[in-house]
Amino acid sequence: MYEIIIVGGGPAGMAAAVYSARKRVDTLLIASDIGGQVNWTSGVENYLGYQFIEGRDLIAKFQQQVEQFPIAKKIGPKVKQIKKIEGGFEVVCEAGEAYQGKVVLLASGKRPRRLNVEGEMELTGRGVTYCAICDGPIFAGQKVAVIGGGNSAIEAALDMVKIAEHVDMVSVTPLSGDAIMIEKLAEAKNLTIYTEYQTEKVLGMGLVDGIVVKNMKTGESRQLDDTGVFIEIGLAPNSDMVKDLLKLNHSGEVPVNCSCETEIPGLFAAGDVTNVPEKQIVIAAGEGAKAALQAHKYLQRMKG
Repeated sequence: MYEIIIVGGGPAGMAAAVYSARKRVDTLLIASDIGGQVNWTSGVENYLGYQFIEGRDLIAKFQQQVEQFPIAKKIGPKVKQIKKIEGGFEVVCEAGEAYQGKVVLLASGKRPRRLNVEGEMELTGRGVTYCAICDGPIFAGQKVAVIGGGNSAIEAALDMVKIAEHVDMVSVTPLSGDAIMIEKLAEAKNLTIYTEYQTEKVLGMGLVDGIVVKNMKTGESRQLDDTGVFIEIGLAPNSDMVKDLLKLNHSGEVPVNCSCETEIPGLFAAGDVTNVPEKQIVIAAGEGAKAALQAHKYLQRMKG
């Protein structure tokens, strides 16, 4: 049985791993990948110490620091369920392997939300994508659609106008991102913005060849002949693994107090999976560090 199992490999999970290792806590880090949402970010301009750094480069620096410490790591498995057992917890992965720990620190982050419209699931990976940073270059010189009106959608549109022939931006609401980013959008010559339009379906047989959008004021539908669709409508917390263990809030987030404690003694949580406001890299990293320190104190009390 490990002293602490950290679930998640984003900024919160990696910061927690560093702080746990420095306290000489017997630690296991389980993550489906390293970096989480930061891997989808083209540029980071608000992390202290860097005026600008690519998301993947920042994660590489985080990972280098984690690698300095001899902690156990399982990268790739997806955690299915966290169970309470005598003396601690059991973390069960989708493939069936299970690990036990006296304490669990949940730092599983969030995942992209789906539109849940006709054609979306069938054409995911065939023109429908949730990561402009990852897949944008595939659609160079093509007509593409970006669905959403917040910062993530605006950032995706700004990335795609540089490489696509034309970008259609579709949002059910007026654009709600940062003013400076909206100003940058206005400079794009190959961009059409459809606000108060709802995406009704994704078209294509095998590959995307268009979308149908509906004007929410007039009810009129129209087809946009886009061959790529980037869905950027927000994120859902990766909290399913604890939904049977504790009560989630209305957004599916894990409620925590200022010490990163959940309602279950010994179960801590940090980062975007929690109800902590403002989902930012620097906040997630700080919460991960704090959670690890509080978990160490909990372990000390158990020994006492």
